[in-house]
Amino acid sequence: MTTTTITTRSSPRLLSGVDLAGRLDLGRHLAVHGPLPAALRSGTQDVLDLADAVNLRGRGGAGFPFARKARGVRKGRQDSGGAPLVVANGSEGEPASRKDAALLMRAPHLVLDGITLAAVAVGAREGRLVVGDPAARDSALAAVRERGREGRPRVRIRVVGVEDRFVAGESSAVVRASAGKTPIPVFTLTRTAAGGVNGRPTLVSNVETLAQLAVLARVGADEYARVGTADEPGTTLLTLHRGGGAAVVEVPLGTPLSAVLGSASDSRAVLVGGYHGSWLSGRTVTAANLSRSGLEAVGATLGAGLVVPLPASACPLVEAAPVVRMLADESAGQCGPCVHGLRAIATTVQELADGAVAPGGVARLERWAGLVTGRGACAHPDGVVRFVASLLATFPAEVALHQHQGCGRPLQGLLPLRPVTLLEDAA
Repeated sequence: MTTTTITTRSSPRLLSGVDLAGRLDLGRHLAVHGPLPAALRSGTQDVLDLADAVNLRGRGGAGFPFARKARGVRKGRQDSGGAPLVVANGSEGEPASRKDAALLMRAPHLVLDGITLAAVAVGAREGRLVVGDPAARDSALAAVRERGREGRPRVRIRVVGVEDRFVAGESSAVVRASAGKTPIPVFTLTRTAAGGVNGRPTLVSNVETLAQLAVLARVGADEYARVGTADEPGTTLLTLHRGGGAAVVEVPLGTPLSAVLGSASDSRAVLVGGYHGSWLSGRTVTAANLSRSGLEAVGATLGAGLVVPLPASACPLVEAAPVVRMLADESAGQCGPCVHGLRAIATTVQELADGAVAPGGVARLERWAGLVTGRGACAHPDGVVRFVASLLATFPAEVALHQHQGCGRPLQGLLPLRPVTLLEDAA
């Protein structure tokens, strides 16, 4: 079983104090971070102005501007008159990712602070925290109880547990989970900001994004922007896999990918962004920086903040084939592109990995990718196609070899298919 440690680099913010105290209960949280500024907590100062000043974007994958999303909920409230709601997405269905679980296990009060600030900003009195990992869920529940003992909280926060499934982290699935329904993606023409949970204007945001908001509220825009890049200030959490284990690390945006990889920077290839992400060749890694623009320049995305280097001893096709099958099996079973398209793609990728693909198999993969993209009820099919297309484009020599005989390299299981375990002790 893969284990995960938590490490900090370059004056951490989200993970500040966890190297010494482990989980920060409310008392330790206040000792490390201090209280939220009264003006922001009361709403007399608009936290969204701060978010605009540092171009705060979502850390869950899409990278959408936080303030713009929140103002959409404000407008939804004005148009409908409905009571708004804030939903913190900590479901983290990606098996290899543990950054959100680490944050909730070590610094849950930063997330609760962020929910409070977001709720004040959109005029909500209620927040819901959707969590998949059982240990992270327990930590979040304990944090809510700790706050309850301090008096009546300004914003009522309820923790909602969900099954650790890949598609459970999609925005519409999180909305359904918050309403007590099965957490599967659904297609709707109504924007969440206008009618999310039970038709209420709903702000859905990743837990790391909300924790970043809580840090920003305390340090201010100028201090927050002292790290990162001019266009993308701040830090980000990553789940970095290496040598059979994984580490959750916090790094400034713009950090060279090679610096994060360290001795693994000479890897054959690196998967960046998660199982909806992209592969980078070893040569491309040296030119990549960990920011949205830096990764876009090399055809990748930060996505779920996952970084997995592959050693020279591993075959990327062999390692990736079980992941594609898992992604196909994770379909919610609601639309043809997932039910039929992803299954066909997974079968052909496995045949390619086995060196037993029929003539024209790669051409069929490319054709199916075009048929699947943009036709699902959610972005899951598009993400799987991105993963497969990047695999084929990054490793043309391996693809050519496997069309004839395969490479003979065994499956090492370097890409986790089940959630990695979070160690209790920070390293």
